[in-house]
Amino acid sequence: MTERTTRDQIVEAADQLFYRQGFEHTSFSDIAGAVRISRGNFYYYFRTKDEILDAVIEQRLADSRRMLERWENEGGTPKERIRRFIDILIAHRADIKRYGCPLGTLNAQGEAKGLFSLFRGWLRRQFEQLGRKADADALALHLLSLSQGVATLANTFNDEKFIRREVQAMYDWLDACAEKSTREE
Repeated sequence: MTERTTRDQIVEAADQLFYRQGFEHTSFSDIAGAVRISRGNFYYYFRTKDEILDAVIEQRLADSRRMLERWENEGGTPKERIRRFIDILIAHRADIKRYGCPLGTLNAQGEAKGLFSLFRGWLRRQFEQLGRKADADALALHLLSLSQGVATLANTFNDEKFIRREVQAMYDWLDACAEKSTREE
């Protein structure tokens, strides 16, 4: 196994700090301190915070692509794969309640479009495979909006029961979507 490079460590630390503190409230010093390097050494890798943000976005995109590819490779039905997307809210509920949605926090900087587009396209393909070709994109956007709304309100109200109730409502909605596609065949 290869050792992570200093640049990789900077990107990882910046990702965590941007998520937990916000982009605007994270300084070069915060990131350099988390990685335990001098600011001068830090500037060797990144000259601006926007460069770091770009690297964080690239890393999140790569990580998300790998996750979606893994879900595809592990098989299962389109419905099961969509459910895995919904399950992210449960798996990460503690962080979501505390810090909000990792995608949504980047969107405050106007930088999450690529990530949202990645999930939108993947979800659209799942709904198409589920037999909902005519409205696959609308369903994908609806599920994205539901998940973002749940993450935002869970963070705002710090409410565990809310997350569980809304996730169950998404499961029920997905079941209805799948049932409708079965009836239409």
